[in-house]
Amino acid sequence: MTVTPDNAPGTLVLAGTPIGDVADAPPRLARELADADVVAAEDTRRLRRLTQALGVTPRGRVVSYFEGNEAARTPELVDELLGGARVLLVTDAGMPSVSDPGYRLVAAAVEKDVRVTAVPGPSAVLTALALSGLPVDRFCFEGFLPRKAGERLSRLREVAEERRTLVYFEAPHRLDDTLAAMAEVFGGERRAAVCRELTKTYEEVRRGPLEELARWAAEGVRGEITVVVSGAPERGPEEIGPEELVRRVRVREEAGERRKEAIAAVAAEAGLPKREVFDAVVAAKHGGTQPA
Repeated sequence: MTVTPDNAPGTLVLAGTPIGDVADAPPRLARELADADVVAAEDTRRLRRLTQALGVTPRGRVVSYFEGNEAARTPELVDELLGGARVLLVTDAGMPSVSDPGYRLVAAAVEKDVRVTAVPGPSAVLTALALSGLPVDRFCFEGFLPRKAGERLSRLREVAEERRTLVYFEAPHRLDDTLAAMAEVFGGERRAAVCRELTKTYEEVRRGPLEELARWAAEGVRGEITVVVSGAPERGPEEIGPEELVRRVRVREEAGERRKEAIAAVAAEAGLPKREVFDAVVAAKHGGTQPA
């Protein structure tokens, strides 16, 4: 366990910024923007609009810190921290490091025993979860799915049997393809919510089965999107037929597991003997049972 000494040089501050309504800015944000020696921003133009809305003028140096220059700029910012600077990191919306630049800088700062703290702020992940109407006691944040169709399906298959609620970010022009892929892998009746333009003027939350949401999205959707999907339902042994057993094995195989391991895992999940799952797979292979 690494404990940062109180006299460590410099401080890295991760600051949450509004995901829509600027009035949601945490009270400390304006003070940190005014006092920081260096403000590292994902988009300096958006930062300028934010500071104007908050009525604050940063006294420190403002630099860009985004995906394209993150690797090159991190050592520079670490040097500033080691020299005693207070560096404030802000992204376009929400918390740095959550599908935004930040992780690389945090890891580098921690490695040098630099103090890292945060200004808590709005989160699209938690806001969407709260509005979804789906279980929120246990959840997984999966970020953005791959853009390529095959890779997207593969990633979804990895969590096809995940029982926790799933949260994704998605671009509006890919939403229909993503929801269709989710319906294919998770099943069209799996419940989900598409949260659009959270906290903004045209905020919208569409709830329903994945198949229905995919048809809606095919008409075109605009804005910032967060998708919340219910976890896989628990099934007792008596509820799982041969078709479902075969489907589960197939999903695991397509995710990279060997058949023997997939059969053992599915049997354990279902509370069934491995032989019963094996027989179902063999029967499907010979045409006796077709996977769902």
